[in-house]
Amino acid sequence: MPAPFIIAIDGYSSCGKSTLAREVARELGFTYVDSGAMYRAATFYFLEKNIDLEDSKAIGEALDEMLIELESGEGDTLVRLNGRDISEAIRQMPVSNLVSKVSAIPQVRRKMVGLQRKIGEMGNIVMDGRDIGTAVFPEATLKIFMTAHPRIRARRRYDELLARGQEVSLEEVYRNLIKRDYEDTTRLQNPLVKADDAWELDNSHMTRREQLAWVLEKVNAIRNGSTI
Repeated sequence: MPAPFIIAIDGYSSCGKSTLAREVARELGFTYVDSGAMYRAATFYFLEKNIDLEDSKAIGEALDEMLIELESGEGDTLVRLNGRDISEAIRQMPVSNLVSKVSAIPQVRRKMVGLQRKIGEMGNIVMDGRDIGTAVFPEATLKIFMTAHPRIRARRRYDELLARGQEVSLEEVYRNLIKRDYEDTTRLQNPLVKADDAWELDNSHMTRREQLAWVLEKVNAIRNGSTI
């Protein structure tokens, strides 16, 4: 039986990881898994329940109470928490401001990594996040590390939030992005780093079509047994 084909896409905030991962999955007929949405769902729940992030007992109880369900569609991933649709709520700035801190909590990471590995058992998936190719699936078939200039990433995120009707300033978005970069790369457990065998994709000046073609070229090379 062939090994599961897993594509791991890691990288910085607002690089377009989810967009690319979703398009790659659609093109290949794979299942797309938005791991970031899982951490955002946990962050939303902690905020809603006023969970003290220093209280490991309260964190553990909250994690046990959570049932997170993901459903991929044409747009953003549909996220349900204990049966409730929180897809829009997890994209708001209060969650964005706290998600990196919540993601750094060892209990949270253990819970989410376990769930992600369970999903990966089905094979033929594309999963994006911060530590997919290093911690969740170090044996992934193809690993991609995405990056782009911080100001370009901030503008993309700003435009996305405006389209959602949120009133934020570009500078606020930029500060949040830099803060998240720092927290993601300096946390003690599973920090954001480029895996040694990952392909780096700087999409600062690439179109979505160019990015998709870049990834599909790597996939086809692997399937054909060629050197990439």
